[in-house]
Amino acid sequence: MGIKDQFQDKAQDLADKAKGSKGSMSDKGDQARDRASQAQDEASERSSQAPDQAREAAQEQRDKFDRDYDA
Repeated sequence: MGIKDQFQDKAQDLADKAKGSKGSMSDKGDQARDRASQAQDEASERSSQAPDQAREAAQEQRDKFDRDYDA
């Protein structure tokens, strides 16, 4: 195997690795959006309760989402 072939193989390995990490980052974003949507649904459901409780619950869900998304 020549030097050129070694460099081509290494370049292909790096390209494949980059594709893999790009996909996993996208998955994390999708999961974060799903959690945010679920949090909004829960907050809407709780809005039929006392307004103060609903605001507190919504804020807790936003805080949880922010912590999860930052991780």
